[in-house]
Amino acid sequence: MRRTTWSLHSRLSWMIAGMLALVLMPLGIYSFKRTVGEVAELSDGRLAQAARTQDTLADFSLRPADHTGAPILIPTRAVEPTRKPPRKTYETEVGFQWFDPAGKLQVATDNMAGLALPAPQVTGYQNIWLDHYRWRIFNLQRSGQRGWIRVAERYDSRHTILRALWFDHSMPLLFGLPLLAVLVGWAVRRGLRPLDQLTRSLQQRTPGSREPMPHMPLPAELQPVIDALDDMLERLDGALERERHFSADVAHELRTPLAATTLHLENAMQTRDPAWLRGSLASAHHALNALSRRVEQLLALARLESGVATAVHVPVNLTAVTKDVLDEFGPLLLESGIDVSFHHPGRDLLIDGYEAAINALIRNLVENAMRHTPVGGEVQLRLDTQAGSPQLEVIDSGPGIPAHLRERMFERFERVPGQHQDGLGLGLSLVRRAAQMHGASIDLLDRPEGSGLRVRVRFPPPSSCQAGD
Repeated sequence: MRRTTWSLHSRLSWMIAGMLALVLMPLGIYSFKRTVGEVAELSDGRLAQAARTQDTLADFSLRPADHTGAPILIPTRAVEPTRKPPRKTYETEVGFQWFDPAGKLQVATDNMAGLALPAPQVTGYQNIWLDHYRWRIFNLQRSGQRGWIRVAERYDSRHTILRALWFDHSMPLLFGLPLLAVLVGWAVRRGLRPLDQLTRSLQQRTPGSREPMPHMPLPAELQPVIDALDDMLERLDGALERERHFSADVAHELRTPLAATTLHLENAMQTRDPAWLRGSLASAHHALNALSRRVEQLLALARLESGVATAVHVPVNLTAVTKDVLDEFGPLLLESGIDVSFHHPGRDLLIDGYEAAINALIRNLVENAMRHTPVGGEVQLRLDTQAGSPQLEVIDSGPGIPAHLRERMFERFERVPGQHQDGLGLGLSLVRRAAQMHGASIDLLDRPEGSGLRVRVRFPPPSSCQAGD
């Protein structure tokens, strides 16, 4: 049994979850960085806006320092005392300073009271350390050299905002991705349910069954799998059918050369004449050679039928193959008492095909004709062309086949009822298969003169060769 290393469900679940993480995490990081940048710009803008607002307010509210000359300090507080429990306040994290044109501090928050006046060349944004804290400062020189306004914010407040943003961005990923993985697993399991149905259907099939898969509602992605299974089962059934046909063909085809060999050996055993003995042994040797050729032809025909052979159609001399078959049947023809004649146009007739299949076709037609023709009867073989198409006819003087039974005779093991002849009913089946391989038509007709059967095989005109002279 093949060991399962991974399941399709796990593979799809991990792949989808991984792709989601691969997409969402960079998007989250990118969004976080963009948000941090926007917050920093917004905070800097707030500082600049606060400085300019105070510049405008200073024209109306700024008064000289008190009589002691000390600047006015605005207190800040860390928490709201009236609130229980106290909540965080950002008052200590922001501050400002106002300086007069002489550089004297006029108004400031107490958390920035000790910060000196900036240098004249320092304007705009600035980062400084004050009381162990890092501050972001915006320095504004008032128009007309009327003094300085400085607005500051501790980076603590910005870091708090960043931590909140990081929490808001990471929590959906930390909790959402596992939840997505669970939901993806459930969805994949639901999506793969047709595979479970297909598995159960295959497990319920009878061992050895080659029937097509039953129709069931399946997604479009599984239909090619079902089609491939049906095609495989059909090809398997065809291969097994060819095996059965081949076994039957072997038994049918080898009977004639084995019978001829046995006959010659029996004659050799019974005679005391050395010349007759040598002749019988030579005939037996010839029959055994024919048996060897027959086996090779059967194997070649089986390969051609199964599509294993790589040979293509080649020119086949129909006249020469017919003569070879008649020579092979020579000893049996002498013993049969049947008059066999061969009529041909005196030239080679070429067709495109497989010589092994043509040999089997002609041999089976001759053998069937001899089997059904009584002693003293006649068997004719005729070769000619009709409208450029080579045509073979085998005519016997036997009982013939009724018209309504002729089509059935091409089926395997079919025999004419009431005719007690040797044979298994395979000859015409093999003839038709060989004819189909060449695109030839085959007809069973009445004998023109009296009773008997006329078998006509008409081949298509040769494409790669012409009839020889």
